[in-house]
Amino acid sequence: MDAVYTTEALSTGAGRDGRSVVKDSDLDFTMTAPKEMGGSGEGANPEQLFAAGYAACYHSALKAVAKDKGVDVENSSVGARVNLGKNDEGFYLGVDLEVTIPGVEDDKAQELADAAHQMCPYSKATRGNIEVNVGVAQD
Repeated sequence: MDAVYTTEALSTGAGRDGRSVVKDSDLDFTMTAPKEMGGSGEGANPEQLFAAGYAACYHSALKAVAKDKGVDVENSSVGARVNLGKNDEGFYLGVDLEVTIPGVEDDKAQELADAAHQMCPYSKATRGNIEVNVGVAQD
């Protein structure tokens, strides 16, 4: 792969109860497990960071697809809900993406959302590995 951009993060301490620092940025997090997993919930956790990154990346893909199709999505938003589940094989992730595009009919919005799902690097990385659901919120 010819990298266009590379970033690095370092985790120290006890993983979910430690610290994460992203090189060449102001991102420096206290990491704590969520209350649902017995932690204090007073810091960030990997699922929150993944949700933020996926939402931002997918939203950029949505805007690019819409621009190519001549659709105005200036007031659009994308929410990412990351679910951490557990089964007999251990922990797993799932993602629900919710796209909101004011003023665009639901069918057209879903078409744009599906096209963005094909373009987004996070979607490409997760495809076939975890369940990702893409839906359009009612405007």
